[in-house]
Amino acid sequence: MANVKFFSGEQIPLEMHKVRIIQKLFLPEIDQRLQAITEAGNNTFLLKNRDVFLDMLTDSGVNAMSDRQQAAMLLADDSYAGSETYFRLENKVKEIFGMNYFLPTHQGRACENIISQVLVKPGTIVPMNYHFTTTKAHIVLNGGVVEEIFMDEGIEVDSTHPFKGNMDLDKLNKLIDDNGPEKIAFVRMEAGTNLIGGQPFSLENLTEVSQICRSSNIPMVLDASLLSDNLYFMKIRDEQCKDMSIHEITLKMAELCDIVYFSARKLSFARGGGIAIHDESMYKKFQELIPLYEGFLTYGGMSVREMEAMTVGLDETMDMDMINQGPQFIAYMVDELVKKGIPVVTPAGGLGCHLDAMRFVSHIPQNEYPAGALASALYLISGIRGMERGTMSEQRNPDGSEPLSAMELLRLAMPRRVYTLSQVKYALDRIQWLYENRALIGGLRFYEEPKVLRFFFGKLEPVSDWQERLVEKFKADFGDSL
Repeated sequence: MANVKFFSGEQIPLEMHKVRIIQKLFLPEIDQRLQAITEAGNNTFLLKNRDVFLDMLTDSGVNAMSDRQQAAMLLADDSYAGSETYFRLENKVKEIFGMNYFLPTHQGRACENIISQVLVKPGTIVPMNYHFTTTKAHIVLNGGVVEEIFMDEGIEVDSTHPFKGNMDLDKLNKLIDDNGPEKIAFVRMEAGTNLIGGQPFSLENLTEVSQICRSSNIPMVLDASLLSDNLYFMKIRDEQCKDMSIHEITLKMAELCDIVYFSARKLSFARGGGIAIHDESMYKKFQELIPLYEGFLTYGGMSVREMEAMTVGLDETMDMDMINQGPQFIAYMVDELVKKGIPVVTPAGGLGCHLDAMRFVSHIPQNEYPAGALASALYLISGIRGMERGTMSEQRNPDGSEPLSAMELLRLAMPRRVYTLSQVKYALDRIQWLYENRALIGGLRFYEEPKVLRFFFGKLEPVSDWQERLVEKFKADFGDSL
């Protein structure tokens, strides 16, 4: 990794790449933004991209590919079965993870579907360091129950703990003792806990969780979608990893697990996914479902061009200069917000910068979706699209009651190698203005509420005229400026 100091003493991230292809952006006027967010039902997922200036909704499938990835796509072998493209990808997965078997899928949630169908039985339990929305949905669909056994610091928004994604070992042991190992379908560790700020776990914690699983004969599953961020943090924060290469850390992590799955829309900056497995008998159970749900075994529902890009992207994930860009930009954004006194998840994690809506709009009750309201307000005054990660991202209990999330976050994802420092500074400027005018922001309520994954396509409306008042204040302060 390049170690560059600025003579001025300024601490800013330095891009270790150059831009050779650009895409023009548009910044709609604020009245157009009000119309757009209203038509989208105050759900940023339903905004048209033409109405978005900086798209910080997700880092999934929107990262910039390298020149090597683009070039590799021209080599693709379009054969339905036995494609050379598949064998190049398979060999790379085996090299990176040191696992014996690989199955391709069209994306990460397809992996979750297959793993859950094979391993989850009605009444079984899946402990994890934190849930992810689609993972939980697949487990519940197959009759299982998710138990989050994160460490207490995991949901402390303002913290200095370097590994808030660690699993609580005492809670895991108690869960196994209370229910018996036969009731545990598998234990899932998420590399970079998405819903609590992209927080990593340590190699020591993964080792201890693995030892517990193996002593109880429980499958150990790693969601490696955000692996690159977790690898970066292990390398710079974990004493155990400082003298190891990125590839050595990856091999050690995979050695501790029985199954590793990933979304290539995050890991490798391509589009697709896959499951790597140590054991042949487990591989054969999963194998039967690939042609049923995904496609043939040598393409798994993916474009072969994307598979070629994935192969190169996995290789580039072992390069510290490639994987440090996202976390460094996120850290810059977090540090600047902390300086301005704006509540944000600390320490900076991976995936994106996470505003703490609980404190940002503390006057909005949780049943009026403060993180969702903050996402709507930020888009309105900036054209920046973020993602609600809070109560709106949960789903109602069977009796219709509303489970309140442990955290209310507005995630501002940082797609890798996409945005410039000036664009990040624009985001910081508009967030600061919004924080100073936060009393104007009000809550939201559903008027169209799906029963499953409602945050994807549910529609909400403001509980008052707060959006019009926010627009008036913006115009008073900025005049004709966008």
